[in-house]
Amino acid sequence: MDTQPVQDTEAAGAADPTAPDVVGRRRADIAMTGEEFRRAGHALVDRIAEFLDGLPDRPVTTGEGPEEIRALLNADAPLPEDGTDATRLLDEAADLLLNHSLLNGHPRFFGYITSSAAPIGMLGDLLAASVNPNCGGWILSPMASEIEGQTVRWIADLIGFGEGDGLLVSGGNMANYTAFLAARTKAADWPVREQGLSAAAARPLRVYGSAETHTWIQKAMDLFGLGGDALRWIPTGDDLRMDLRALRDTIDRDVDAGDLPMMVIGTGGSVSTGAVDDLPAIAGICRERGVWFHVDGAYGGFAAAVPELDPRLAGIGMADSIAIDPHKWLYSPLEAGCTLVRDPRTLRDAFAYHPAYYYFGVEATNYVDLGPQNSRGFRALKVWLALRQVGRSGYQRMIAEDCALSRRLHRNMREHPEMEAFTQDLSINTFRYVPPDLRDRRAEPETAEYLNKLNEKVMGRLERSGKAFVSIAQIRGKFLLRACIVNYNTSAEDVDALPEIVARVGRAVDGEMRQ
Repeated sequence: MDTQPVQDTEAAGAADPTAPDVVGRRRADIAMTGEEFRRAGHALVDRIAEFLDGLPDRPVTTGEGPEEIRALLNADAPLPEDGTDATRLLDEAADLLLNHSLLNGHPRFFGYITSSAAPIGMLGDLLAASVNPNCGGWILSPMASEIEGQTVRWIADLIGFGEGDGLLVSGGNMANYTAFLAARTKAADWPVREQGLSAAAARPLRVYGSAETHTWIQKAMDLFGLGGDALRWIPTGDDLRMDLRALRDTIDRDVDAGDLPMMVIGTGGSVSTGAVDDLPAIAGICRERGVWFHVDGAYGGFAAAVPELDPRLAGIGMADSIAIDPHKWLYSPLEAGCTLVRDPRTLRDAFAYHPAYYYFGVEATNYVDLGPQNSRGFRALKVWLALRQVGRSGYQRMIAEDCALSRRLHRNMREHPEMEAFTQDLSINTFRYVPPDLRDRRAEPETAEYLNKLNEKVMGRLERSGKAFVSIAQIRGKFLLRACIVNYNTSAEDVDALPEIVARVGRAVDGEMRQ
């Protein structure tokens, strides 16, 4: 049989007229000299600084729709064949982003729970990207890994979690997922990582959360094999906090049925209203029954740094794990979530594998062993810098001020003749617009239905107006407007202006609907 000689690849490459001939020091198309980088960077920083100074004078959003945004981007354009000057590109990108975005740093942004980004965090992300460490292994990121470890310990100390350990992740969902998987491994009385959940058919795992628990739990039940039927929804009382008697009874019924309670989730500031479950009491129930106690504190957990805001948050210190988001109440730029655990071994038990290619050759924390990611960006730097810039007292002051402004807004809504105030917890308010002639008829079914439709339209009109941005909450069948303040740019002037801004939109929409 004829055999073909193995081709010399180096010679073949040299013979290929399309192959580049790399001689001497390489100059890649994407590279920039120090002077080019300095020129482009200075111009961009100047534009961002002007943007930050002028933020209060801009609309919160331009209200442009998808088609308008795509047209501005020229979204159907093909990939360019040739490159463009970097300075020009950055200037174009700045035009697109600064002039056609929803500005969550605007002082009248009250929607969702996305904070205004700290300027030092913006610069921190630039510095982190310049070194570009892979924070999966210590040897790949020695200083970055140690900064992350210190950041995690500082966060735990700030909220009263004691000697907790953990890692930074992308956000609240991933922080909760990470704790969920640690709890699953801990609760299973069989080798769940090897045998999966098929071995649990005779004794299924059960998870408990209140009706106010964030939707991450539904995703976790789905993604990690338990299924939605294994989730026990615990009702809430009129205060929207978990019913403790119902929790006890539900756990006990499951145990009697031969099921295996895996985790109880306490809410440390619900997304809808900011309500905080009785975390110390839930901790006691979990201790009595030997169940993992997890706190979803993604939004409200940092309020534990100011004990007088809600004493129930002291229960964070009794948890087995907590999810918390620096990109919420530490004002870090996205992304920055954090999982904290009482016992670091529970994370290693859930995630660590040691194949030959993971030999790092040094005794240190390798974050690949503590969470689901292998390659990990340097999220910690922006958080670490801000913690050092303002310190414990600075964060206590800013969080307390956000909550004080929320209470002021609640008073303003109660006093306005066309607004109806509902709940106020931590820094979240719920309210709605009610035309004066309908106030005494709110309980009538027809009026109740009309008010829901009216406020849904008010919210949409308000968001597009650029005057202020709110989101929604639905409580006991009522469609409500919701304002959340995790924004160091917001002032008393902004919360004083909001009721009349909403009322003006409400009058206009009500007039149109009645016609």
